[in-house]
Amino acid sequence: MSGERVSGTDGGRTAPSSQTGPEARIPDCPLARTVGVIGPWWTLEILHEVLDGHDRFEAIRRNLQTPAEVLRERMDQLVGRGLLDTEDGAAPEERRYRPTDGGRALRPLILAMAAYGNHRLCPEDRSLIVVDAATGAEADPVVVDRVTGRRLDTADFLFARGPRASEAIAARYPRVPGRR
Repeated sequence: MSGERVSGTDGGRTAPSSQTGPEARIPDCPLARTVGVIGPWWTLEILHEVLDGHDRFEAIRRNLQTPAEVLRERMDQLVGRGLLDTEDGAAPEERRYRPTDGGRALRPLILAMAAYGNHRLCPEDRSLIVVDAATGAEADPVVVDRVTGRRLDTADFLFARGPRASEAIAARYPRVPGRR
């Protein structure tokens, strides 16, 4: 799903073909679609390595301490799911991997997950932190609305049904406040 939008006669309600787990209970749920794209936990681990600049198979294998055969299979899956791209023709161990637009789009999620993993730890107990590359100052990743700059982790923001919501979504979530 390298950045493309899901559409179609069913409004994107069918599960993506990259889904690796059980079928979503409510297929048009954006959370289910995201989990379907991400798949197993190791997807984010590998993307973290590539987004961190480790683009060679052997460096990724060494950093993750993953057997070559297992990593080769996983990297092929990520290329097939449109999260990574690679040079054609090179042997798997010699390829350079780079994130696609869809892979790069998961970076904020990885940063937010790392911040969540650290938020209850004392600063001296954190093994990995996010810092500003220019200043070295520790960053505190938050999700904000692109239009207003306001943090989204407050009660001021809520889920509302979209224009193509299935019956299951429409029954559970309100219409957009202020709209008919």
